[in-house]
Amino acid sequence: MLRKVMMATAASVLMAGSALAQDASTDIVDTAVAAGDFSTLVAAVEAAGLVETLKGDGPFTVFAPTDEAFAALPEGTVDTLLMPENKDQLVSILTYHVVPGAVMSSDLTEGMSAATVQGADVTFSLDGGPKVNDANITGPDIAASNGVIHVIDKVIMPPAN
Repeated sequence: MLRKVMMATAASVLMAGSALAQDASTDIVDTAVAAGDFSTLVAAVEAAGLVETLKGDGPFTVFAPTDEAFAALPEGTVDTLLMPENKDQLVSILTYHVVPGAVMSSDLTEGMSAATVQGADVTFSLDGGPKVNDANITGPDIAASNGVIHVIDKVIMPPAN
């Protein structure tokens, strides 16, 4: 049984990676749109007014939560964040998922931290598989023309001010 679960997990990770496998001439936003599993993230990026930024020169490292990761938030959270009056909070959350520069999984070390565009740091761990804060990196190193995407299984929240 465990073997079947492990095989199914490995297959789904490989499929997610291949769904994102674009040639590196596609920017971060278009790569996420083409993958099909990031519609909530793309809608949030649009609502926050960050599309042009993430289509810019970069390089950027984006820790991209899947639609499933957003669905795991408490009911109503996404709808509330997408309201125009909550744009500042949405921008804060989304920019906490972005690190300036291209950080590849091979660059990560246990306990390493990196400053996000939002301003607070994220911390990486490798024990039990790569993680950013408490989110598993399930699809690492998806190249884009202006950076790299790492698929994560959870929305990470910036620390409270």
